[in-house]
Amino acid sequence: MNNIIIKPIITEKASALAEKQTRYTFKVVKTANKVEIGKAVAATYNVSVLSVNTLRVPSKTKSRMTKTGILKGRKDAYKKAYVTLAKGESINFYEAV
Repeated sequence: MNNIIIKPIITEKASALAEKQTRYTFKVVKTANKVEIGKAVAATYNVSVLSVNTLRVPSKTKSRMTKTGILKGRKDAYKKAYVTLAKGESINFYEAV
């Protein structure tokens, strides 16, 4: 179960969703489905999950200038999950820090 969630995504948009709608964002394994993601979040953070929405983020090309020229590469594609929790529940990602 715990190998389904790769890491939580903590951005301004994700923080706003967490505050207003108790919806948290996670980077997950590409092969995981919504049921598996919901069970993994519930088991890891001891919360009750109402719904899970997923999307696949496509890969992007990245380039940067260096002294020797332009370096080009790709940023990997990944799967993102928006997990909505029951009212009154929350996840604190900063407990271990």
